[in-house]
Amino acid sequence: MRHFGQIAPDVRKDLFHREPSLFDAGSDARVLAVGLGATLYSPATRPRLADDIVKQTGLGVVSMVLCLEDSIEDGEVAFGEENLVRHLGDLHGRGAETPLLFIRVRTPEQIPDLARRLGPALRLLSGFVLPKFTEERGIAFLEALGAAEAETGRRLFAMPVLESPELLHLESRGATLAGISRVLDKYRERVLALRLGVTDFCSAYGLRRAPAMTAYDVQIVASVIADVVNVLGRADGTGYTVTGPVWEYFRSSERIFKPQLRQSPFLAGQAEQLRTRLIEHDMDGLLREIELDRANGLLGKTCIHPTHVLPVHALSVVSHEEFSDATDILRPERGGGGVLRSAYTNKMNEVKPHRAWAERTLLRAEVFGVAREEVGFVELLAAGVAAAAA
Repeated sequence: MRHFGQIAPDVRKDLFHREPSLFDAGSDARVLAVGLGATLYSPATRPRLADDIVKQTGLGVVSMVLCLEDSIEDGEVAFGEENLVRHLGDLHGRGAETPLLFIRVRTPEQIPDLARRLGPALRLLSGFVLPKFTEERGIAFLEALGAAEAETGRRLFAMPVLESPELLHLESRGATLAGISRVLDKYRERVLALRLGVTDFCSAYGLRRAPAMTAYDVQIVASVIADVVNVLGRADGTGYTVTGPVWEYFRSSERIFKPQLRQSPFLAGQAEQLRTRLIEHDMDGLLREIELDRANGLLGKTCIHPTHVLPVHALSVVSHEEFSDATDILRPERGGGGVLRSAYTNKMNEVKPHRAWAERTLLRAEVFGVAREEVGFVELLAAGVAAAAA
């Protein structure tokens, strides 16, 4: 699979200075953690689940979670399991191309049970999403994952979801994070990425952010994100990829604040029409949140609607300027440190402090590509929209 693989090769060539690399479920975990991109959630009870997966793959989705937890009712779990096993078996029988697939379970016992029931179709699965992850709950989930791996011989990753009230509440947050860190370190090779359950955080206080506000405007949520990145997202080799929170809006509503999407990046004609469409569907707030995610140390995003996928991916592409700065910083002759003026002559690149940023940027460039000098997220969005329409 390849990010922007749904775009015609000749169009992709015009957009990218360096095109996104190919990868698959067997790739190195560091590549997969970055390559998750916009992870699309789908209830496991959907009646045309196999067809939905095939369709979204064709539209550029690279990772999906098939959910047996909060997205379905308690009485639907058995049907959801049966439906999921049947449709993954169908996909396996077709030999269909699929994204990285994960199952969000409710209990540890579901992991080995589903692994057995999937049979040969297990090869389509990259792992499991573990809800409401704490030290106490996490051990049981990760042990069950290890048992499923041992029984099936299949590499299976875990994506814990950090969403428990103990993590949100100030008096228990430090101890909860320390416990989560301990259990993650013990099972590090099984952990692909960490996901944030911001909707659950808001629920604990009866809050819900409006479409004109990002998660970072809700201060109680922003403080949790900061502490999670502080403890679990460090760039010293001890950290993990932490993904951005879900954006839960996908249709227009009455607007009381001015649009956040500036006109200047959008030229006349079709690009201006694209801006109007994004504003009408409350996507300007999503775009702002994606930028704030990366500024705060998060990469990728949980998505609950297909229209969110392309904006996440377009804003994940490394700009030509970022690539230029990163490669300059990491040149072998810069090993001794020092300060240099960027090739774009608009900033200072300090070699030692910016090294970790440069390394992360080049890994993102490998997976999402490097845009041509004159190409920005508007052109990438427009190309993706055109490909979907075609």
